[in-house]
Amino acid sequence: MIRIKTPEEIEKMRKAGEILACVLDILEEAAKPGISTKELDAIAEQVITSYGAKPSFKGFNGFPASICTSLNDEVVHGIPSEKRILREGDLLKIDVGVEVDGLHTDSARTLIVGGEVVNDKVLRLINTTREALEMGIKVAREGARIGDIGYTIQKFVEERGFSVVKALTGHGIGRQLWEDPPVPNYGRKGKGIALVKGMTLAIEPMVNMGGEEVFTASDGWTIKTSDGSLSAHFEHTIAITDGEPLVLTRRWEKN
Repeated sequence: MIRIKTPEEIEKMRKAGEILACVLDILEEAAKPGISTKELDAIAEQVITSYGAKPSFKGFNGFPASICTSLNDEVVHGIPSEKRILREGDLLKIDVGVEVDGLHTDSARTLIVGGEVVNDKVLRLINTTREALEMGIKVAREGARIGDIGYTIQKFVEERGFSVVKALTGHGIGRQLWEDPPVPNYGRKGKGIALVKGMTLAIEPMVNMGGEEVFTASDGWTIKTSDGSLSAHFEHTIAITDGEPLVLTRRWEKN
């Protein structure tokens, strides 16, 4: 069932989103060569709880950490580990969820560890995924349809020679971390459910340098590209309004 949020609920989600944006800023700065993904997880949990909030991911369906850290050919849901030490040039995806007063937000970023891009195609992959998210957000207006978001993302990505992951989707979000409706990164314009004011969605293009196929690793969580190609991931939680969509997981002054 799709839950329409009240203005009060959306305001609480904005508070969670502000904390989440702060956490991602701190993690992006901390993600240097030599640090473990487990250390990043500890930093995230400390920051989240210092605001009186909760990490949405920890314990969700048994997930053992506060954030997801996915490297290189890992698409999403990578489990932080003391053994996963960041190296110069790693393609790191950080995915974070924050809960405030029972309301969740979800956001992700992709970055190059050490900041050095050794391959122009890697930079194009990152920029394409980030831009695809922004384009998907722009069409998420009252009266549009879920298919418009996916169509826009897929067209933009494929025109640039990359592949969207079709086995995974964005999602509704709010009282639950994952709610209806699913938000695919592909689709047909004008198809799917209509967007109405008060809907809150996590839009999250996952884009592969190679083919779209993925599989689940032996840990039961980490999703990897089937062909070993690199993958990028960006995500924001938004609210549908009677005008421009409200991005809840940016610093407020940037909205």
